Amino acid sequence: MVAGELVQEHLRRDNAPDETDFSCKSSVHNGAVPTGDQYSVLTKGSAHLTELDSKALEQEIPPDEKQAMLPGEEKCLETKLYWRRFAVLAVFSLYSLVNAFQWIQYSIITNIFTHFYNVSSDKIDWLSIVYMVAYVPLIFPATWLLDKKGLKLTALMGAGLNCVGAWVKCASVRSDLFGVTMTAQIICSIAQVFILGLPSRIASVWFGPKEVSTACATAVLGNQLGTAIGFLLPPVLVPNTVDDIELMGHNISIMFYGTAVVSTALFILTVIVMKDRPSLPPSKAQAVLPDCAPEDYSYRQSIINLFKNKPFILLLISYGIMTGSFYSVSTLLNQMIMACYKNQELNAGRIGLTLVVAGMVGSIICGLWLDHTKTYKMTTLIVYILSFIGMLVFTFTLDLNSIYLVFFTAGVLGFFMTGYLPLGFEFGVEITYPESEGTSSGLLNAFAQIFGIIFTLIQGRLTTNYNPLVGNLFLCVWIFLGIFLTALIKSELKRNNVNMGMDKKALQAVPTECASDKPTNGVKMETSVSFSHETSL
Repeated sequence: MVAGELVQEHLRRDNAPDETDFSCKSSVHNGAVPTGDQYSVLTKGSAHLTELDSKALEQEIPPDEKQAMLPGEEKCLETKLYWRRFAVLAVFSLYSLVNAFQWIQYSIITNIFTHFYNVSSDKIDWLSIVYMVAYVPLIFPATWLLDKKGLKLTALMGAGLNCVGAWVKCASVRSDLFGVTMTAQIICSIAQVFILGLPSRIASVWFGPKEVSTACATAVLGNQLGTAIGFLLPPVLVPNTVDDIELMGHNISIMFYGTAVVSTALFILTVIVMKDRPSLPPSKAQAVLPDCAPEDYSYRQSIINLFKNKPFILLLISYGIMTGSFYSVSTLLNQMIMACYKNQELNAGRIGLTLVVAGMVGSIICGLWLDHTKTYKMTTLIVYILSFIGMLVFTFTLDLNSIYLVFFTAGVLGFFMTGYLPLGFEFGVEITYPESEGTSSGLLNAFAQIFGIIFTLIQGRLTTNYNPLVGNLFLCVWIFLGIFLTALIKSELKRNNVNMGMDKKALQAVPTECASDKPTNGVKMETSVSFSHETSL
């Protein structure tokens, strides 16, 4: 589609009376597949994308219908946006917020919890690291559940376990019950497995092509906001009353009970609001995907396809490095600030808040930018480079005896480092389409947790044995490596091409038999499709 046709299409949609779109398609009788210049398979086991010569099609197809035509008998391919999508996004973002709050609420006041439970700082660090450890082995059953049973059950698992963990914490407010609080944190960490992979799935199945990146960024924003509140509230709710352990326990109890009540309310809202998907798909990219029975979908084959995708492997490693660095900095922020500035627990929390709030702004700006330009690789690479620069500045200004300068540098670092998170999700969905969004996002998060564990343990040891400068330089080296890996990623915007019809040849969706008696019916991708590279609209 040429630029003039894109402008006309944009104006036509803007002037439409509602958010329903009709495109023509047709079914294939008896499984017959039409021939063409190129052929490729694009399925979750049951649909093929075929490319036919666009000039031949133009003789038979009206201009507005070329993007979604199917050979054979015509019928309409209908898409529609529902107001419910905003409620789904809001509820998910809120219970994701509470889960992130529970992740960081110990680490930001490490010195207080070490005194209350009479344990070393390493054990308090493990209350944060356990989130990362639990994610890696459990991500595969969690993404399997998402693909097989759908969005609602997965969301209920996340919100429900989050609620249970919060209530167990309420029973751990005693100096000899560190094991109970660790058990509660393990439950919350399992809940996180059913949360982190959902932003791209919710954005894809509920939101239209012009808002999908912003929706994903907003979903990630909830988790970031929870981290921000986790930096801010614990130092306020639990001041360092070293001489009064009973008062300290009372303050911790207030924090735990408040979290449990909010978690319960959000679980109830999840039961009411969440649905697997809307009645009609929100975009052509979703509409052309087949509606096979869950038993016909091969999760194993989907994983194999993803690990055969070289650009996605590069993204896995680069995303893991950046996000793992963020996890490490967030976990060890209190120790870094306390090593350079004595008795600054409250300011340590505020610096963490600044880091994450700036990142939230960065996430929204990046999401809006992607929806407008679709320049995924360029944006990701620029943000990666600026994150590296921000990390260098933060590293060399941390111990200059100016706490206000640390506020500024942390804000700059957070704007780019945290703003990168939704970029990685959406870039991953684009280069792996039509594989499940939950599977690609789950693998990205798994690598982030692996790198987060490694970075936190090594940086924590370097910070303790030497100083924060050495630990931060360790992260700088890895982020610098991530820049080169990101530059090597080959960008093919497969989902965007289906939505916008950017290829010179028209895309056609050809459904094939979805027989449940086949041993496997997974997603198969062949390289014969000529997807266009990044295009700025």
